[in-house]
Amino acid sequence: MLRTVSIVPTILTNNKIDYRTQVERINVFTRRVQIDVTDGIFAPATTLDVTNIWWPKNWDADLHLMTARPSGYLDTILKLSPSLCILHAEVEEDLTPIFVALKDAGIKTGLALLPSTFPGAVKHYIDAVDHVLIFAGQLGKQGAPADMMQMEKIPLIRNMKPEAEIGWDGGVNMANVRALAHADLDVINVGSAIAKAENPAAVFQQMVAEIDKNGVVI
Repeated sequence: MLRTVSIVPTILTNNKIDYRTQVERINVFTRRVQIDVTDGIFAPATTLDVTNIWWPKNWDADLHLMTARPSGYLDTILKLSPSLCILHAEVEEDLTPIFVALKDAGIKTGLALLPSTFPGAVKHYIDAVDHVLIFAGQLGKQGAPADMMQMEKIPLIRNMKPEAEIGWDGGVNMANVRALAHADLDVINVGSAIAKAENPAAVFQQMVAEIDKNGVVI
């Protein structure tokens, strides 16, 4: 049976005006959005600092931190109170106390895995979080092609923690969204295919219709 899959637009920008424009465009058609924050260290590009991030009160905001030291952002994250905060398994600090602090504040926790990270190597983190994000693109950049081989991680994570919400981030477009939706994912994050569209609402609705189709996935 096909799981219910959510299409979640992402925002990645280093410009306050562009950020507001993207928020206003997305707010027309969805309430769940992933906001990407990079620090220029863990990811080569730099986005708006987390202190400049905001969203409408009616959003379920997923905050994806592509940062080397997420603990340095903790106080701001707690004030922002996103629905979900996703941290990368590959950072050099212990994420456990950060996850505890987020959970104590009622914020769901997420773990992102870069393509080179094997789920079994970070099982202790996967056991501790609500959401696991399979990252299959390029850090800090929208529009990179998807590494579809990362789909092999989905059953590994599902077997490890059946109740976890599993997301995908990287290279999603109309040509591959249906295959991803049929691969036992819960969330498909979409960047440039929506953000750079002339009519983002129409693209969003087309993707929703595409993943709802039954039959053979080609």
